[in-house]
Amino acid sequence: MKIATWNINGVKARIDNLTQWLKDSDPDIVCLQEIKTVDEGFPRLEIEALGYHVETHGQKGFNGVAILSKTSPSEVNRGLPGDPLDEQSRFLEAVFTLPDTRILRVCCIYLPNGNPVDTEKYPYKLAWMERLRSFAAERLAYEEMLVLAGDYNVIPEPHDCFDPKVWESDALFLPQTREAFRRLENLGLTDAVRATTDATQFYSFWDYQAGAWPKNNGIRIDHLLLSPEAADRMTSAAIEKHVRAWEKPSDHVPVIAYFDFAA
Repeated sequence: MKIATWNINGVKARIDNLTQWLKDSDPDIVCLQEIKTVDEGFPRLEIEALGYHVETHGQKGFNGVAILSKTSPSEVNRGLPGDPLDEQSRFLEAVFTLPDTRILRVCCIYLPNGNPVDTEKYPYKLAWMERLRSFAAERLAYEEMLVLAGDYNVIPEPHDCFDPKVWESDALFLPQTREAFRRLENLGLTDAVRATTDATQFYSFWDYQAGAWPKNNGIRIDHLLLSPEAADRMTSAAIEKHVRAWEKPSDHVPVIAYFDFAA
């Protein structure tokens, strides 16, 4: 099974890229972030025509997440628990029952950016990360295959960006951000990409400005974190960098992992 995460940066603007990538890459489950549309506006007909089931948790103009899957989930939950006043659409959970009745949980995450740091946005980011940690701890207790996939807006380590000095004051790389990410991982989660490579200059995002893409001035902020049960079944992981060179690209590219869920 192939599971992917991709910040699409506007699903309506990138629908041609999305459908082409679905045909080329043929993932089984896809977590999309920044769909930037309400649920009713999502171009589901184009996606369903390719054989995918669509679940969305949208928001007008910004944010919004979606899960596309070749099989329908048995359960869907919208919104990250822990703050009933949080109206931002950043979290979607889908539960799949595998042929042998085992459970696979896939969560689509669009973690807050947190910039500017001296505004309410950064405390919101840290509080959201703590809510995610609490949620993950609860789900890990089920001892099921769990994939937390998404745009985390976190650069975990210095070698995950082209120049740490450029990012040292940014919410994506501040010590508090990285510590919160480590607390999440320390629950027993595995970073799918880093479990398979220590390579540097291995990025998932390139800004549209300052020639970042041709210079390969990127950062790695899109991650798949796996429960022990899912990590045991992972066979490989990769970043599909070539998509960034397409016409009208997102500034992110898909990050994927393959799993052998056979009994």
